[in-house]
Amino acid sequence: MSTASHGGLSTPEPSIPGGRRRRIGNAREIEEFFAPQRTSSADLPPPEPLLRNLTVGVIEVLAGVREAEQLARWLDEDAFRALVTRANLSKRARSARGVPVVRPTHRVMTVRHSSPADGVVEAVTVVAGPARTRALAVRLEGWDGRWRATSLALL
Repeated sequence: MSTASHGGLSTPEPSIPGGRRRRIGNAREIEEFFAPQRTSSADLPPPEPLLRNLTVGVIEVLAGVREAEQLARWLDEDAFRALVTRANLSKRARSARGVPVVRPTHRVMTVRHSSPADGVVEAVTVVAGPARTRALAVRLEGWDGRWRATSLALL
């Protein structure tokens, strides 16, 4: 490894075997290298287990028995913000009516999904509850080797 002198200080220059110097990229190249990377569907696990668990989690967040932060790792920023906003509205509505927080007893009935593009899954999960049946529409995208929900809509 060679050294370069900068104002009396010597700093090592990166090298690779064979004595050649390794090129350090500019800031843009470095940013692109460490930025989130798209992942192909072939490199991702089946989406059904995540869709089922995410559906149950969203229902529990809106019921007030789970913190939205527990789902943050599976949601992108926009979907997370939308979920937090909807959870806050649900909390305010429960408070105004004086309804206590109760763990929901929902059952996932069906999960239907399709893949409009590589690394993308659009799905709808139908959930039956004691009072009504609901559907959760979800768009999953493959990022950094795992599925992340980029859009959520509870119907």
